[in-house]
Amino acid sequence: MSVGLLDVAACRAQFPSLTQRVNGYPAAFFDGPGGTQVPQRVIDAVSGYLRRSNSNTHGLFKTSRETDETIAEARKAMADFMGCSADEVSFGANMTTLNFALSRAIARDLEPGDEIVITDLDHEANRDPWLALEEKGVVVRSVAVKMPDCTLDHDDFARKVNEKTRVVALGYASNAVGTINDVKWASELAHSVGALCVVDAVHSALHAAVDVGAVGCDFLLCSAYKFFGPHVGVMYGRRDAFQRLRTYKVKPQDPEPPFKIETGTLNHEGIAGVTEAVNFIADLGEAAASGGGSFPCDDRRSDDHRTDDRRSSDRRSRIVAGFEAIESHERPLFRELMDGLRSIHGVTIFGLPADARRTPTVSFRLEGKSPAQVAGYLGERGIFVWDGDFYATTLVERLGLADKGGLVRVGIAPYNTMEEVGRLLDCLRELASGGG
Repeated sequence: MSVGLLDVAACRAQFPSLTQRVNGYPAAFFDGPGGTQVPQRVIDAVSGYLRRSNSNTHGLFKTSRETDETIAEARKAMADFMGCSADEVSFGANMTTLNFALSRAIARDLEPGDEIVITDLDHEANRDPWLALEEKGVVVRSVAVKMPDCTLDHDDFARKVNEKTRVVALGYASNAVGTINDVKWASELAHSVGALCVVDAVHSALHAAVDVGAVGCDFLLCSAYKFFGPHVGVMYGRRDAFQRLRTYKVKPQDPEPPFKIETGTLNHEGIAGVTEAVNFIADLGEAAASGGGSFPCDDRRSDDHRTDDRRSSDRRSRIVAGFEAIESHERPLFRELMDGLRSIHGVTIFGLPADARRTPTVSFRLEGKSPAQVAGYLGERGIFVWDGDFYATTLVERLGLADKGGLVRVGIAPYNTMEEVGRLLDCLRELASGGG
C-alpha cells in the first residue's frame, strides 16, 4: 500500500473532545503520552456493546455469543496490530496489572540467585513487578542511563546480562524523554544466555507499527488507551514461551494461551472499543493512501463495532500505512516544537535531538518556574501538558529532579496541528519573559 499524507482535518473530525474550550481558548491536547483522545467510533463501539450485547461469556444465548465474538474479533485486531497470531493475544485491566501477573508467573520457576535485568530508563510498570521478586531471593540489576542524552548504556547492559540472567525487561521507548531503545538487540542479548525478553511498548505503540517477530521478544505489553482506545491492557506472548508460563488462575479458567493469564471477567465493552481503535489506525492508512477525504468508517453504521472479513484481510498492511502517515504528520510538528523550545531563554530540554531515533515526546524545564507552574499556566490557556515524573520515577531521580517537581512533558499526536504548536510556544515565551 502506498503511503500518503494524513488528512488532519478529516482525522480531527473523528474526535469529539477536540471541540472543547477552556476559558475561551480551544483545547489543544499535548497530553497524549498519558493517554490519547478517543474517536467517535470507539465511543460508539463501547456504548453499542452495552446496548446490544452486554453479557458474560460462553453462554448458549445471543448476547453471550456476541460477547465471545467481540473478544475473538479484538484478538484478531490486536494480532494484526502487533504482527502475531490471535492465540498469542491476552487482555487485562492495564499493562501494569498484566505485567505483575506475568512476573509472578515467571517467578514460579525462579530460584534464589537467579537474575533479572531492568533499566533505569523505564516506566515503573516494567521495573517494580520485577523488583518485587527480590523478596524471594532473585537478584535484580538495573542498566544505567547515559547523560545528557538519556539513552541506555549498552556496555553496562552487556555486562549485566550473564549466565544467571533469566529475564531482561525494558521499554520500547521512554514515556518521559522519547528515547527509542534497540529492543531487537536486547532480545538477542537475552536469548544468547537463555533468558526471556519482556518489552513494554506502551509509549511506542502510538507512533510506530509493532512487529513482534522483528523484535524477537517473548512478551510485549501495551495499553489501548495510548492509541485511541479504552482503558484495556494487552499482552503478546510468544506461543511456546506462553505455553510454558505457569500463571496463577482459578480452577475453571482455561489453562491454555491466551486465556491462562486473563483472570476473572474481562472488560468486554472496553475490548469492543479496542477493535475500533485498531481499525481507526488502519483507516488512517487507507485514507492517506487514497489521498485523504472521508474515512472508510464513515460509510458504516456508527454503532457497528464488527469488522467484515474483506476489510480485516488486509488490515495489517493498512495499520502499517496508518503509522507511516502518523509519523509523516508528527515529525515536522515535533521539529517545530523542538526548534521553538531551544529558542526560549531558560528552557532546558532533556533527551535526544529532534532528528534522532526517538518519539515526538519531549520533556523540559523552564528556569524560575516549577513544572507544575508551567503546566498550570498552559492549562488555563487550553493547552494540556503533563508535569511530574510520569511514573518514570527512577529516570527523574537519576536526573536529580525528583525533589524539584520533575519535568514538563509535551507529546505530539496525529490530531495536533502546527497552529497548536505555535500557541504552545507563544505561551511559553510569554511565561519565560515574566508573563506568568
